[in-house]
Amino acid sequence: MGIEMTPGRWRHTCDYLDTVFGDQDDHLAGLMERAVAAGLPDIAISASVGRMLMGLARMVEARLIVEVGTLAGYSGIWLARGLAEGGKLITVEPNDLHAGFAESAFAEAGVGDRVDVVRGFGTPVLEQLASERAGGVDLVFLDAIKSEYPDYLPFAKALLRPGGLLVADNMLGGGDWWVDTPEGQSESRDAADRVNRLVAADADFEAFCVPIREGVMVARRK
Repeated sequence: MGIEMTPGRWRHTCDYLDTVFGDQDDHLAGLMERAVAAGLPDIAISASVGRMLMGLARMVEARLIVEVGTLAGYSGIWLARGLAEGGKLITVEPNDLHAGFAESAFAEAGVGDRVDVVRGFGTPVLEQLASERAGGVDLVFLDAIKSEYPDYLPFAKALLRPGGLLVADNMLGGGDWWVDTPEGQSESRDAADRVNRLVAADADFEAFCVPIREGVMVARRK
């Protein structure tokens, strides 16, 4: 019989991962405090997830990354730091306050020249990018409106080159829901579950989900 994963044990596990694997510089450590003071919501990936994103970007030697859901720019800084020399991050954000704050954060972190912030909603921007850059993107990171993930999926897939990575946050939970929430009670839960199953069953992907924080799905485009 395995050890029961209690809420307390899970909190300790997440804290442990951030302590051991989530080393961050002073700029990243204080970013969300500054963001909240500027009127942004206190929402961001953990430091350990950020380091994983940077590592994944480096593993595929990413020269072009597309991120959906910029917010304060915390995850974008990790991704931009993982880019290969001369690489570019395109990050999509519909809220002008968030986008403006993130642009400043990118510049202050020293990655402003590697990041283009596109103001717009995820689905139409991804559709436009897919028409322009199909098969030319090394990594797509989804961390936006969870109920829209199924709409993002076909365009994200079209963007990826063979060997490129689709990475999605909140694939096991998010705030007021978890994957064990009964079907029909949370639109976000149902959308995440649908995408998990679609990608896992797609012969064009090799996929797995890492149970870190609220779940990060990683799928390699064959």
